[in-house]
Amino acid sequence: MRHFAKLCTAAVAVAATLTGATTAVAAGGTADQRVDGVIVVAGNTCTWTNARTSAVPPAALTVDRTTVNKPGGNLVCDGGISASLNNNPAFTFDDGAATARTDLIDITGQQSFVSCRYKATNLVWDRDGTGRKYVNRAFTATKTSGSFLCPGSVTTPAGGASMLFH
Repeated sequence: MRHFAKLCTAAVAVAATLTGATTAVAAGGTADQRVDGVIVVAGNTCTWTNARTSAVPPAALTVDRTTVNKPGGNLVCDGGISASLNNNPAFTFDDGAATARTDLIDITGQQSFVSCRYKATNLVWDRDGTGRKYVNRAFTATKTSGSFLCPGSVTTPAGGASMLFH
């Protein structure tokens, strides 16, 4: 179950990154208000691609969870776990400080018959380079519901998740 909790936290970080990343225009291209996310926890990886955002950074934006979660999105995790984003995370950007902030990430993870729901608030992301890739600072997500087998909280270390806005 410890592994499951870490994976749930990773999923939370992925969602957060997805929500708050800004679309960077690579090599002179144009922004398409999409975001890709990756998170690795305890050797397991969760990913998604082309989720929709409501704006292009540095404007404040939200990530559309229906384009992250299946069937409209393509969020997948290895290691026998599934995850689902329960909110549309809101992101704000500070280009001067090269950071992004996410207000709330609410995610549910499931493995076999065990389901755990976690929330993390006030997440901070650091921009990686000059593009619109953001990497998380360490954060802790708190269990809000689920099996007694779920840990009360899970921590995602700094660099455990990234978002790329395009």
